[in-house]
Amino acid sequence: MPGRWKRASFFIAVAGVVVVAFGGATTTAGARADHATADTFQIMGFGPGDEIANVRADNAADVLKQRFDANVSNPAGGFDDQKFLAALAARNVSDVVYMDRKKVAEYAARGAIVPLSSCIKNENIQTSQYRLASLKAVTYKKRIYGIPEFTNPITIIAVDSVLQSAGVSKAALNTANWAKLRAAAKKMVKIENGKVTRIGFDPKLPGFLPLWVKAIGADMISANGLRAQLNTPKAVKALTYTLQLIKDQGGYNRFKAFSDTWDFFGNQNQVDQKQIGAWPMESFYYAVLARTTPSSNITAIPFRTNRGRPITFLTGNAWVIPKGAAHPGMACAWAKTMTQTDNWLKAVKVRFDNQRRLGRPFTGTFTANRLADVRIFEDLYQSFGKKAYDDAVHLLIDVQKAGFEWRSSVAGGAVYQAMTDAVNRVLSGRQTPLKALNQAQKEAQAAINKNK
Repeated sequence: MPGRWKRASFFIAVAGVVVVAFGGATTTAGARADHATADTFQIMGFGPGDEIANVRADNAADVLKQRFDANVSNPAGGFDDQKFLAALAARNVSDVVYMDRKKVAEYAARGAIVPLSSCIKNENIQTSQYRLASLKAVTYKKRIYGIPEFTNPITIIAVDSVLQSAGVSKAALNTANWAKLRAAAKKMVKIENGKVTRIGFDPKLPGFLPLWVKAIGADMISANGLRAQLNTPKAVKALTYTLQLIKDQGGYNRFKAFSDTWDFFGNQNQVDQKQIGAWPMESFYYAVLARTTPSSNITAIPFRTNRGRPITFLTGNAWVIPKGAAHPGMACAWAKTMTQTDNWLKAVKVRFDNQRRLGRPFTGTFTANRLADVRIFEDLYQSFGKKAYDDAVHLLIDVQKAGFEWRSSVAGGAVYQAMTDAVNRVLSGRQTPLKALNQAQKEAQAAINKNK
């Protein structure tokens, strides 16, 4: 994730060119109908994927073929800021783009993507079906600019055997009590001959710092998106604490050198090899474990606020329509079909059947469509007899109600990058948390002011 934001400065520089190139006027997606003649519908940033992606994409392609006699071009590769901006400047954009929701308001503010008011009206998209936090993330100046997809809620994954061998209770992993959590991490870590051989608790920096900050009652962007809040006392406190967790476990260099050796997506991953005690992680990783190490004894634990309430950080992408897209009507139909309840159910049914055939636990699919999630877990979900995974799924369903997203901002990507760079400076020992976040605050606010 952090690497995707390295082009933030390029974005700010080029965005002005994009606005000039397209006249600076705002048009509304779906305002005109596409001709019902054979054509090619171009997608950027999605690409072929797993069955959840491919089944929905095939169904959406069928809709476009039936309604518009269009063929779909879905090249491999994720979203790339530089390529997108270059295409905008050259007036050679794709018809629909799949991008991180953190970036939507920033591109909207620059006129690079268009509001979906007419799209939503013409296709009768019921926005009430989407999670409010996800919808807010794609809203700029009270107008919706993206149709949200997955959510990837975060919980703590604990490795039961590591906790047992270290004499640590699951209750000790309660993030509402930082002192007890630190003590638990110290008990679980192993350092042998100067090398880390087991991490006790990984706070997941820099990406999850917003979760730690939110858990003690602060946000890193103001409610209106126009003020960075990277150096508040609570942000400094959260970074100082999470840095201390890493220092307690050998320091960042040894900590990272060890974690870099993990077979993260393979059969000999850090859970299988008992190389970690616990860490916060996005929901997709339960599917990885179900595929690679289905017999592993794990426990899903909610991340909690300092008041003891469950909380989670939701992330994911959205479908947006770039300024100058040749087929906005098709793009709108595509976005609707990709995120509608029936299409999610068809795709998840294929995933469910595949897991059952292979004898693996089914770990669910978590989307920004609340209605789809209800149907998935009421109509499709069945236990495969793996209690750990069943408990994880039920927790993931529940914590989404307490989910928040990175706030919509005219420079959301730049603010996130400033935060990421600050944390990396702290981890490498170049700055203290306060100095790093003070610098990040100046950088982030400057980006916001430039993009207003």
